[in-house]
Amino acid sequence: MADDWITIRAAVGLSGYHPDHVRRLIKAGEVKGRKFATVWQVSRSSLLVYLRKQEQQGERRGRKPSRLT
Repeated sequence: MADDWITIRAAVGLSGYHPDHVRRLIKAGEVKGRKFATVWQVSRSSLLVYLRKQEQQGERRGRKPSRLT
């Protein structure tokens, strides 16, 4: 799905995480990411799966996203 890929900035807005943390999640394989030229992008669906998993485990920290859809 072409519209599944979002920028790091959009992932930060969705998750409330710091950009460096989002990059660490990509590097650790927790969320899918790919690089287009010099810009990293994140799979929105994999980020949402990760966020839901964290909420279920009770390990969410920081600001709560306004909507997980």
